[in-house]
Amino acid sequence: MYLTTAPALRHAPTTSLIIATYNWPAALDLILRSVRAQREWPHEVLIADDGSDTQTRQIIASHQRDFPVPLVHVWHEDTGFRLAAIRNKAIAAARGDYVIQIDGDIVLHRNFVRAHRQFAERGSYVQGSRCMLSAELTSRLLQQQRARISLLERGLGNRQNALHVPALSRLVGGPTDPDRRTRGCHMAFWRDDLLAVNGYDETFEGWGREDSELAARLINRGVRRRNFKFSAIAYRLWHRQAPRDAFAHNHARYVRTLAERRRWCEAGIIVSH
Repeated sequence: MYLTTAPALRHAPTTSLIIATYNWPAALDLILRSVRAQREWPHEVLIADDGSDTQTRQIIASHQRDFPVPLVHVWHEDTGFRLAAIRNKAIAAARGDYVIQIDGDIVLHRNFVRAHRQFAERGSYVQGSRCMLSAELTSRLLQQQRARISLLERGLGNRQNALHVPALSRLVGGPTDPDRRTRGCHMAFWRDDLLAVNGYDETFEGWGREDSELAARLINRGVRRRNFKFSAIAYRLWHRQAPRDAFAHNHARYVRTLAERRRWCEAGIIVSH
């Protein structure tokens, strides 16, 4: 049963948690364990799967048997790095008012979803932070299948991003543009705002800039950026970086959106779905 007893959250939005993944089933298993451990669950979880093989499907199926909320597997064929396209498919399938988006390397603090619901505010999207974990700590967590992480644990890189001090969250400033410290690995949006700009631009293939370009179109439409720290804590598992060979091409598309003050993309949710 979904927890709705807290009076302060009675009118909070319904939430869809979207987790992007690609062929790292051990990490996905750990993330789903961290979702199970939430003090307040999302209304649904959607796995945006960019073409993973059967091992990932098996992990999802094993969790679906007794997951506390609907767990939906959204998949497309592996024809290269198409994160924008698979996120759009998940957004199209989502049913919540509010979309919380993470990557398949992000483990959640137990208050993560609750904090996002409390922080949600119309007319804005949210850029979250993340605490970087070392290779050694990542290996330990995966081996132990342990999703709970202590602030005092060895292997926390930027430890300040693991501080859970909710009273400070609404005092955080930071960038208001779509570029500086924009990271698609931890963001949140009103679903109708995403639909109003037609979601991600699916012409972005390969690593980089699809998140900043989406943010630019939202800002051009009047949706302001809010930065979120000290409450919805996200831990990033260590892994090798994806190839950056598409970055220059993607960056040029992002710059064009800025120059033309675009608010809509043609190759988005409506065209593709």
